[in-house]
Amino acid sequence: MKKPTVSKLASVGLASMLLLAGCSDSSKTSNNSGDGEKDNGKTEISWLNILHTASPPTDTIINELEKKTNTEIKFSWIPDASKEERINTALASDSLADIVTLTILENSSVRNSLKSGMFWNIEDYLDEFPNLKAIPEEMLKSASTEGKLYGVPFQKDLARNGVVLRKDWLDKLGLEVPKTTEELMEVAKAFTENDPDGNGKNDTTGFMDRSDLIYGVFKTVSSYYGTPNTWEVDSKGEFVPEFETDGYIKTMDYMKKLYDNGWINKDFAVTAKIDQQQNFAQGKGGIYVGALFDAKNLETMAAGIQDNMELALVNDMTSESNSERAIWSGGNGIGGLLAFPRSEVKDEQELKKLLKFVNDLIDTENYTLMTYGIEGTHYKLNDEGAYEIINQDLWQQEVQPFASSRPNETGYNLKDPNPIKAEADEKIAENAEYAVMNPAVPLESPTFTTQGSELQKIITDATYQYILGDISLADFKKAVKNWNDQGGKTIKEEYEEAYKATN
Repeated sequence: MKKPTVSKLASVGLASMLLLAGCSDSSKTSNNSGDGEKDNGKTEISWLNILHTASPPTDTIINELEKKTNTEIKFSWIPDASKEERINTALASDSLADIVTLTILENSSVRNSLKSGMFWNIEDYLDEFPNLKAIPEEMLKSASTEGKLYGVPFQKDLARNGVVLRKDWLDKLGLEVPKTTEELMEVAKAFTENDPDGNGKNDTTGFMDRSDLIYGVFKTVSSYYGTPNTWEVDSKGEFVPEFETDGYIKTMDYMKKLYDNGWINKDFAVTAKIDQQQNFAQGKGGIYVGALFDAKNLETMAAGIQDNMELALVNDMTSESNSERAIWSGGNGIGGLLAFPRSEVKDEQELKKLLKFVNDLIDTENYTLMTYGIEGTHYKLNDEGAYEIINQDLWQQEVQPFASSRPNETGYNLKDPNPIKAEADEKIAENAEYAVMNPAVPLESPTFTTQGSELQKIITDATYQYILGDISLADFKKAVKNWNDQGGKTIKEEYEEAYKATN
């Protein structure tokens, strides 16, 4: 395993230099035994990783991880905002590291590099490592490319979304927590028309949404109507896109009724997420649909503005046309891959050392370290056994940057001291049983890779136009035909062929 010429506290600038210059064998030091292991028995590991914070972490947590995993780790950080460009450059120039974090698996350069054999196929080695062996088979399948697993998948919660409501508004209006889409619409009406904040003004609305058909109201409500998650495979093995199903049409009708009656913010189609959340926190709306853990952020934003705000979380909603619980899964729980390039990892011996390192990172002790930090320094266990941050600034500087580096984020049952966050965690875990997968996630469609985003715009635009009353259902179906004619039909056929080849 090559040792890149960067320090533990690699700056963003040095990460850029690494991508341009590559990792040179000349950087190996005399105490390196030649197989990635130093004379002291520690394994040297270089990791090209994504940074989601403003600056890289200090060495505090890295030093602890090194002790616990018997390694010496050299991080090279790529800013999240430029990750696609930087990873593309690294792949094209073969300027990589022992471990490469790949998060945009649908990127054509990433997919082509995986298919080309640039990275190790690790599926035959997982059984040797208990934490890797425990990764669910469905998740491994979703993380595969053309039936082969070219890295350890980042394991995320299968389904995070649900409904967040103003419980104090429900109580004031004498309403129960809704359990169906019909009841939810009645609540939206009441929150809009019945002065739930009691200020005598007509200044509230039901739903507070944003311009996002995936992470906003639309896709989650669509789950409640039984709509497939992006694609479904019918009894003939044919691929059907979600917008060609009855559930999708019913969701559009639902949203259109909300819009026509003013029970959703009129500007939802052009509202940014931060504005949506701020409007909710300011008491302008009473229903928020999105990730359930957003409830904690909404409470924080409302401090000093809506101090009496009380929230209810709902994850078991159904509809009159679909009595079965269902919630769409984002990426089938896959947040990317930890991949091992053959140019850096020369043989099975080196690969197994890296796999052991990733396996060790999944241990509860190391997950806790990368999530909360060091007990007594960054956090304490309160009387309820919850992990309470005691130095927020230090935690943000030394611990928070590692949040996106954890190979697994599920199943640890570590209690959050914030009650609404703890409840959200529980309901997100419950969602897993009802998660609806996207069968196309592990499949290859060259047409989708090159034209998918452009074609999706046809459907997105037509969906908004229908909801806003600018086009009829017949016009929407014309847009779907246009999607098929311009390449959608080919995407279906390519997915069908890929599906048959891997199932």
